[in-house]
Amino acid sequence: MWTWLFRNMTELGSRKWLSRLTGSLAKSRASRGFIPRFARTYGIRTEEAEKALHEYATLNDFFTRRLKPGMRIVDAGPDTAASPVDALITGAGYIQEGTMLGIKGQDYTVEELLSGSPRTGNYLNGYYAVLYLSPTDYHRIHVPVDGTIIEREHLPGRVYPVNEFGLTRMKRVLSRNERLVTYMSHGSSELAIVKVGALNVSSIRYVEPQRDQAAKGDELAYFEFGSTVVLLFQDGSFIPRDDLAVGLKVRMGETLGRFVR
Repeated sequence: MWTWLFRNMTELGSRKWLSRLTGSLAKSRASRGFIPRFARTYGIRTEEAEKALHEYATLNDFFTRRLKPGMRIVDAGPDTAASPVDALITGAGYIQEGTMLGIKGQDYTVEELLSGSPRTGNYLNGYYAVLYLSPTDYHRIHVPVDGTIIEREHLPGRVYPVNEFGLTRMKRVLSRNERLVTYMSHGSSELAIVKVGALNVSSIRYVEPQRDQAAKGDELAYFEFGSTVVLLFQDGSFIPRDDLAVGLKVRMGETLGRFVR
């Protein structure tokens, strides 16, 4: 019964207008007083933040904080892919004829995740990794490879939660939620960085100015409250590190695997 009740409450809460309202409150000056409590509740490592807590004007300002220089080391290997975020791996594996199997008990297709993009065919037998950002995590998204941004696409949708409950109890939230997709070329291969919106996320924003040429570790975008990034690697282009599996916690800049020359 409780699962049914929470599912239906979540359906109501997934409306964009409610998420925007929550976002507006987080951006108000009145939210500033909640910053210390928010940091304590989620065990956020405030010593890593670029500024002291009292210097942030709003809760959203703190949530989308940058880090002090040197807080993350970005793997410099020319043939490696770095994690774009601090996150928990909640899904990873080889794509089988267009299907990503067993993401919290549900299968997803690349076609639905990319909403029928003409680029879908590049990933039908590639590799995927799902990276979940909790409220504790640093919420800026960085470029995982050196390369060229060849396309950006906005896919409208809902804002269901992408936490444990949302992924296991709701239906196919990764492909039903709002998404921003960045397609990049790296050498002769391509990858897709799919940024998935979530409950109480008022927006996913690109860092300005937007550039087509990108270096590994550059800022790409950021979430306003927690969400998920799905990485898709083109067929035959990527070999994951040996321990890349569900339950692994990674930090931005950490190696996820290497590209096949």
